[in-house]
Amino acid sequence: MSESNLSCFKAYDIRGKLGDELNPDVAYRIGYAYAKHLNAKRVVVGGDIRHTSEPIKLALSQGVMDTGAEVIDIGMVGTEEIYFASFYLDVDGGIEVTASHNPMDYNGMKLVGRGALPISGDSGLNDIRDLAEHIDSPFNTPKETVSAKAKAKAKANANTPDATPAGHSVFSGTNNANKYSQQSILDPYVEHLLSYIELTKIKPLKLVVNAGNGAAGHVIDALEQQFKAANVPLEFIKVHHEADGSFPNGIPNPLLPENRAATADAVIANKADMGIAWDGDFDRCFLFDENGRFIEGYYIVGLLAEAFLLKSPGEKIIHDPRLTWNTIDQVEAAGGKPIQSKTGHAFIKERMRLENAVYGGEMSAHHYFRDFAYCDSGMIPWLLVAELISVAGKPLSELVNERMAKYPCSGEINYRVADVSVILDKILKHFSVENPVIDRTDGISLEFKQWRFNLRSSNTEPLLRLNVETRADAVLMKAKVAEIEQIIHS
Repeated sequence: MSESNLSCFKAYDIRGKLGDELNPDVAYRIGYAYAKHLNAKRVVVGGDIRHTSEPIKLALSQGVMDTGAEVIDIGMVGTEEIYFASFYLDVDGGIEVTASHNPMDYNGMKLVGRGALPISGDSGLNDIRDLAEHIDSPFNTPKETVSAKAKAKAKANANTPDATPAGHSVFSGTNNANKYSQQSILDPYVEHLLSYIELTKIKPLKLVVNAGNGAAGHVIDALEQQFKAANVPLEFIKVHHEADGSFPNGIPNPLLPENRAATADAVIANKADMGIAWDGDFDRCFLFDENGRFIEGYYIVGLLAEAFLLKSPGEKIIHDPRLTWNTIDQVEAAGGKPIQSKTGHAFIKERMRLENAVYGGEMSAHHYFRDFAYCDSGMIPWLLVAELISVAGKPLSELVNERMAKYPCSGEINYRVADVSVILDKILKHFSVENPVIDRTDGISLEFKQWRFNLRSSNTEPLLRLNVETRADAVLMKAKVAEIEQIIHS
């Protein structure tokens, strides 16, 4: 019996360095444990464009099938396509193999149950880890690299696409041949995306789209076909569009300022109306206005909340505690009810289900939708914003400028510190004399008359994260960032 600690299990998902932390042996054990934990009969799997995603996906699929469950492989897809397939195909759950924006020598998995219900640390992920740590697998050589091991296993079993005759599945000739099938869900998924907008309202727009050589490109191509068929006047300027697992233009992570230039420059050069960029598995999208200016996700949350409330006043909107004033202001002005949730997709989704909220948004560019099984999507937001621009007859800059001036924010600033708790205590002691309103929903949020901030440890990385906002005072915002930084570094 194999016994080992699996360090690739994190708070919300699975991520690990290729080789020791994540390899076909580990993938098989996770697949087996996942299916056993859910008592699954049918599971949908997919993977992003990384070269290691396919062998990891096949190994975990073998694990799933060895429990007796069936596997439906939907191919190279983004995370939200797994979410969609999980409820559209009415299966017991789904697994996306992806490392999103992590370095090349990493990969990972995102797991959901029936109805795309998230599986995180306190909702089954830890149980799956505990079971996986005590499972044997046919790939039991964890010290080998993923690519080397997968290649050797593939040649031995004639079990990979390049060794498979036309018309046969990758598991043809094995005991699992009748448990494995391949299916595309692209057409119904695209149809669902388009249900969020009215095509007749879309005015002529030129859009820069930057897939970052990740998984988003094939969806944009499919949407483009539908727009052309319906005579919708959208023009796409495609940047880093072709899916390429070597990521020749760098790992797609538009949260990093150095990764924004290609999109911003293309917007300016082509006089586009908006720029859109995605991370590798496109569960987040990032927007640029017609001037090539990157728009903080915080202001997009308020914009999308208002869009939903214009159609359905009185609905509940979920937001995270990092930056709040603008969202609360816009939601209440539009007749909605703002509700705060702890940061993180598992917490947001849980609160949305509890409240039956129509929409939830995080400043980190995660946007969640009730009609999308309360899951996050990187495609629905830009479609809604394109409709908003068309209906309002105003550029994106005009839709957000007033909000940015009313509630200027720092954006998220990250610090590496030795002891998070020590820093938090220092911060609380420093500001306690001003008698702020203190909220501990996630880290600490301190609210004063003219400014507020949130300081929290990352759920996924060894970082302390700071967000500061003010009431119409950008100078005060910068001064308070400097004051807090001085305490952190003292």
